[in-house]
Parts: sequence; C-alpha cells; structure tokens
Amino acid sequence: MLALGIDPGTAICGFGFVETQGSRLVPHAYGSIITVPEMRMEDRLMKIYDELDAMIRKYQPDVMGIEKLFFNRNVTTAIPVGQARGVVLLAAAKNNLRIVERTPMQIKQDVTGYGKATKQQVIYMVTKILHLPKPPKPDDTADALACAICTTHCLESLRWRN
Repeated sequence: MLALGIDPGTAICGFGFVETQGSRLVPHAYGSIITVPEMRMEDRLMKIYDELDAMIRKYQPDVMGIEKLFFNRNVTTAIPVGQARGVVLLAAAKNNLRIVERTPMQIKQDVTGYGKATKQQVIYMVTKILHLPKPPKPDDTADALACAICTTHCLESLRWRN
C-alpha cells in the first residue's frame, strides 16, 4: 500500500509518499511545494493543486493522510492553511483517493509514542523509521512523512480489526 501524507500550508505544503512492504515502510518521494509571498493567493493555491495533482497521477497512492486543522492560538494562519487544505482535498477527490484525517497530536503519538513530542523528536523518528540518510527538510516535509507513516499504521490496524 502506498500512502501520501500531506502537511497543508500555502507557503510550504509538505508531501511524502510512503509504501508498506511487509513490515517495512519505504519512502518513495518527499519534499515540499513552496510558494512565495509575492504570488497572489489564488496563484499559490493553483500551484499547490497542480503540483499535487501531477504527483498523485504519477505515483498513484492508495490513500492520502492529511493533518486536521487544529488552531488554539494563531487564528490568522488558520484561514490560509484551511484554503491549502481545501485544494489538497480537491486533488484527492478528483483522483478518487481515500482520506485519513488525524490531528497533529495523534500523528506525534503514532510516530514518537508521545502526543506532545517536539518537532525535533518527530524529525528524528521519521528519519529512523524510514531509514533516511539525513533528516528531511523543511519541517513540513518531515510532518508530511509522519502523516504518511501514521496513515499506514491506521489502515493496518483497521485491516486487522475487520
């Protein structure tokens, strides 16, 4: 099973493709779609959509994991992140991808064993779990890979229950 993990954002939208091969998790592609502040918001969203849609068509994932929106402090950033999340969900729907949504705390719990893990702890565990030669950068890429890892674990546990 190939899972696509997404950490939505309008400036940086992290993505990571992780495949389950037996008991191993193997990364296929990962990185970030980056837009610049000088771009109009609609152009930023279109870039995210177009690049993500092309990647989905290229890699043909079985499922997409995406972080649920959870803002308790900076509501100002919630709107642009929500817009990015919307175009990500549109790309998934257009490509008939199943969606798994998890909060950042659920993803951290799954990947590190602690729901309040730091960014550095998440990056460390993602690097170890996926046997990456070096930590993924930027942080949004590591978060997307963590989301993909969590998605594979979530689907595995559902498979065993059914």
